[in-house]
Amino acid sequence: MNMLKPALLASALALPLAGTAALADTPDDVLVIAQNIDDIVAIDPAQAYEFTSGELVTNLYDRLVQYDAEDPTVLAPGIATEWEVDAEAKTIAFTLRDDAVFNSGNPVTAEDVLFSLSRVIKLNLTPAFILAQLGWTPENVDDMITADGNVVTVKYEGDFSPAFVLNVLAARPASIVDKALVMENEQDGDMGNAWLNANSAGSGPFALTGYTPGQMVRMAANEDYFKGAPAMTQVIIRHVPESATQQLLLEQGDIDMARNLTPDQVASLSADDVKVETFPQAAVHFLSFNQKTESLTDPAVWEAARYLVDYTGMTDTIIKGQMEVHQAFWPKGFPGSYDETPFTYDPEKAMQILEDAGVETPIEVTLDVINAAPFTDMAQSLQASFAEAGIDFEILPGTGAQVITKYRERTHEAMLLYWGPDFMDPHSNAKAFAYNPDNSDENYQATTTWRNAWAVPDEMNEETMAALSESDPEARLDMYRDLQAKVQESSPIVIMFQASYEVAMGADVSGYVNGATSDFVYYRLVEKE
Repeated sequence: MNMLKPALLASALALPLAGTAALADTPDDVLVIAQNIDDIVAIDPAQAYEFTSGELVTNLYDRLVQYDAEDPTVLAPGIATEWEVDAEAKTIAFTLRDDAVFNSGNPVTAEDVLFSLSRVIKLNLTPAFILAQLGWTPENVDDMITADGNVVTVKYEGDFSPAFVLNVLAARPASIVDKALVMENEQDGDMGNAWLNANSAGSGPFALTGYTPGQMVRMAANEDYFKGAPAMTQVIIRHVPESATQQLLLEQGDIDMARNLTPDQVASLSADDVKVETFPQAAVHFLSFNQKTESLTDPAVWEAARYLVDYTGMTDTIIKGQMEVHQAFWPKGFPGSYDETPFTYDPEKAMQILEDAGVETPIEVTLDVINAAPFTDMAQSLQASFAEAGIDFEILPGTGAQVITKYRERTHEAMLLYWGPDFMDPHSNAKAFAYNPDNSDENYQATTTWRNAWAVPDEMNEETMAALSESDPEARLDMYRDLQAKVQESSPIVIMFQASYEVAMGADVSGYVNGATSDFVYYRLVEKE
């Protein structure tokens, strides 16, 4: 592999711009990205919990099963080629492929799988809770994950659908690391944690060859990757926090991709050799009403509210390119999504709903919102449209921490916020939007239902738990669609939008895949024409 040309390129990119003089075009086999990467705290899969960290882990490691670049909506074989489910015994037996090789040259073995999964539980760092849902503890994990030859058997505790377990095992902390290499670099019993936060030990399509926090990430292609070597021999991610600088570098041809342009900058792109692609994201944005506020407890208020959001007005202007209309709690583009959007801006209908129900107006309501664009703009739009039906919002802007704290304490009246899943199983959001069996103040729950003091009907609580344990995959997804339809029809949570993400890139770049979360960003199929 010729390392000289990319190294020179990286050095050139580090130089300040001089006027408008363009640097040399990027090499044909190197993808150069400008991105804000200052959120990275850790890149060890057992610890990584930031957006950019998720992108790196996905490109450096494999999992037993995984969502992959060919179709990020389909759970596909990874290190395992097949699996056999025994729902009654609560076990899944995975047969490992024999052609997976770590970037070190070591073959991927069952021992590596056992080590990797148990390591997450024993280190017990931030994302460990995802695997711990399966009933795994430091004391029992070595008995819950066993191997016989090239077959790894995973046992779980709890009334879970096997589909839920598979999605847990497709999550970031379930990435498989090279045991021999990691333990060679263990320090003071940390199971290689410090070393893995500056290096990689995976079997993924790329290997980490350089990482300087807040400056640069460099990955080299794994030429022995079991799905074929990536076309790009290297991917270089340069930390460029200023979106204006990203735009300039892209238009000059000094980078191939700008990841953090604003909507206005995207609209202003004029170069013939630049294109923009839009990718739906998993975060859903909603307006919610705290049921501790008496004036907001009538279901007619909830129903009317759904006709007082100017969905199209906002997506055509203040959030253009950043969000699209979506009115259900599970994001579009993933199995189990419910994509019906029955509500439109209709203040006359909203007023009639309130009048028929005998709701007295005006209703004075405080609306908490994060004091940043586009949230404050969205709040002002809601303030104007809701006033048409006599619901008057007093906007209370605050920092993210202030708004979230208030939400967790249930001291708000109305709240404009967003929610994203911790892992890509519909139960992650169903529990947040359709489950709350104990609405008492003492029973704190990190859900939108509890935080809005909504005592979810027993029938919906029961259906949420039944879906979690349903063994038939299609029947399970239908249950989640039904739950979404019920929450959409009648709840104090008005889901309005799904986030979108715009990426600007050179016209010669193709094959870039950006799924609904940062864990589904793939460079393996990228080519330059």
